[in-house]
Amino acid sequence: MATTHTPPRLALGRATLDQVRTVLERELPQQAASLLREIGFAAGDACFEGFVASVAERYGVETPQALDARYLSEAVGGYLREEGWGAVALETLAPGLVALDSPDWTEAGGRSAAVPSCHFSSGMLSDFFTRLGGYPAAVMEVECRSRGDARCRFLTGSPDVLTWIYEGMVAGTAYTQLADQLRAGARS
Repeated sequence: MATTHTPPRLALGRATLDQVRTVLERELPQQAASLLREIGFAAGDACFEGFVASVAERYGVETPQALDARYLSEAVGGYLREEGWGAVALETLAPGLVALDSPDWTEAGGRSAAVPSCHFSSGMLSDFFTRLGGYPAAVMEVECRSRGDARCRFLTGSPDVLTWIYEGMVAGTAYTQLADQLRAGARS
């Protein structure tokens, strides 16, 4: 019988993430955000594999997809908190649009920015939710503690939905109004 070998997860820590950000912002300021998202996306695999193990241990199911949907927010929030990302709550804003909220998201800590700037996290969560849902998921941070907001808020949904929300925000509409339109089925 063949066994599969799962490589051990490698924890790099917040100081490493902060240093990667500092170097990219110093050396490649125009590309830093997209590079951090790309690096974060690559980290999503390890994050999701850790979540799979956590769900199996805590809830006795083989895959997160087998978890009763009533426990998904609790499972995701508990896992991310224990991994050091911060306290997390999930909220469905509209069909196909979920918000992940954290009052203490670690990537935002100790920095000041004019725009939401948890780019690594956005990439990591995009890969995480793609693996969880089994279809491409996009993630966009719309509130960030680094710019003075009370929480970090990441929206996750299909790339099409997030593009529509982004374009609406660029045109001057609040994401909350766009989520309301989506919930009402009035997406234009």
